[in-house]
Amino acid sequence: MSNEEYTFFQAVELMAKEKDIPAEYLYEKIANALVVAVKRQYNGKDVVFCDIKPEEEILKLYIRKNVVEEISDEDADILVKEARKYKKNAKPGDIIEIPLDTNELGRVVAQTTKHVIRQGVRDVVRGQTMLEFQKHNQEIVTARVLSVDPKTGNATLEIGRAEAMLPYSEQIPGEQLQDGDLIKVYIVDVRETEKGPKAMISRTHLGLVRRLFETEVPEITEGVVEIMEVSREAGSRTKIAVYSRDENVDAVGACIGPRGARVGKVVDLLHGEKIDIVPYSEDPAQFIGAALAPADVISVEILSEEEKSCKVIVPDTQLSLAIGNKGQNARLAAKLTGWKIDINPESGFYESSDEDEETVETEEIEETVETEEIYETVETEEIEEIEEVEE
Repeated sequence: MSNEEYTFFQAVELMAKEKDIPAEYLYEKIANALVVAVKRQYNGKDVVFCDIKPEEEILKLYIRKNVVEEISDEDADILVKEARKYKKNAKPGDIIEIPLDTNELGRVVAQTTKHVIRQGVRDVVRGQTMLEFQKHNQEIVTARVLSVDPKTGNATLEIGRAEAMLPYSEQIPGEQLQDGDLIKVYIVDVRETEKGPKAMISRTHLGLVRRLFETEVPEITEGVVEIMEVSREAGSRTKIAVYSRDENVDAVGACIGPRGARVGKVVDLLHGEKIDIVPYSEDPAQFIGAALAPADVISVEILSEEEKSCKVIVPDTQLSLAIGNKGQNARLAAKLTGWKIDINPESGFYESSDEDEETVETEEIEETVETEEIYETVETEEIEEIEEVEE
């Protein structure tokens, strides 16, 4: 075995280890690459074969020819006299293997082989990355911040062995990410493209809140408590409606946890975002009343089932609380319930004035924002070149 062969096998084993790729897969790709390269060198007419035995550090290239007494196909046949140079007892009808000297194949073949091998490794890495993301699709993962672009605010994250970009638009408002930070992100979707796997990741998506509560609340994981609806204005406030399938389990209490420990953990992971947890009800009036928490509600009058509109009466002292800062509480309640909510004080002071009436209409919720803007090609590490195969 030559030193070049030894270097070749060592390089393959090292690459397999560094990329966490089965060495057998790489050897298969290399064999295929060598066959392609040699066939190209011989104008693609010969039937070329490659055997690689890493345990013996043997790399063998050969062509097969039919032993004949008279040549009918110059590319496929070999005369008996010529065949016996490679096999002493060759006779007509035999198929013999004619070894090829890699030194005669030239640098072009070696370069072509390297290219095909690198592509094969890229395919493996891309495939592994795709599987990694697909495994966590619509789930939360822990990511490490590698860098933050000072101009765009976009953050490059490390997720497992892959990298992805968290656009500034998908970051929680007010959150200042720093290199090395560990954060939770939600994988909204994964696509395979010509440039590689692309993952849509977010910290503003409703799915992040759902999955965080599933992680922190065992009753949700067990299926006893269910998150029915979520409305969110990331970085500021979130409302979730929960329901218990067991009358002996308080859904709201389970999500809050002992001394607020469970909801407190979620709040910390969401950069201090306020969270209202309210009980879900099939009764629209009851659900709407609960959704306006922390405000007290005196009554809810359903105006139109078809248009999903209602009128809510609250104590005069609770009007500002029910509406919330810049209408946020009422707006989130409308999104949570899917109803148009007309909030009025108990005194009726605003009832006679359309100008003073506070009406919050449900806004259409886009759970997935413009996908193309927040997809980022997963960047894999640059593939290291394998040593050229030379005798």
